[in-house]
Amino acid sequence: MKEEVYYVVDSLGVTHPETVERARVSLGTLFVEGGLGFMIIISVFLILLFLAAWKAPRWVKEIGIGALVVSVFATLLGLFQVFDAVQRFGDISFAVICGGLKVLMIPFFYGLIVYFISLIIRIIQKPRI
Repeated sequence: MKEEVYYVVDSLGVTHPETVERARVSLGTLFVEGGLGFMIIISVFLILLFLAAWKAPRWVKEIGIGALVVSVFATLLGLFQVFDAVQRFGDISFAVICGGLKVLMIPFFYGLIVYFISLIIRIIQKPRI
């Protein structure tokens, strides 16, 4: 863990240091936090994307859209779970809700990256004029 020192001014105008521990974020941590099942499915789409770019170029766009659809579904399912927790437990702090929203966006960003890669591959494979 990495410690960072911030200087905080309290209500009386007195400045004092405050240490905040920040955890390093690795790709493996993001992969697990994003929901292992959906992240594996999107990764399979990424592998299929590269195979299609080599063997079946016409499928590149469809595979990219498939990854995007799965990531949107994972995000909506995460939103459903967040709203269900808020409804069930009632008084949940805003920081906890924001943490949940941050985690549910991970598969969406991963699916967007896979879709973006599919668009780049399509641009490269387009016939020249």
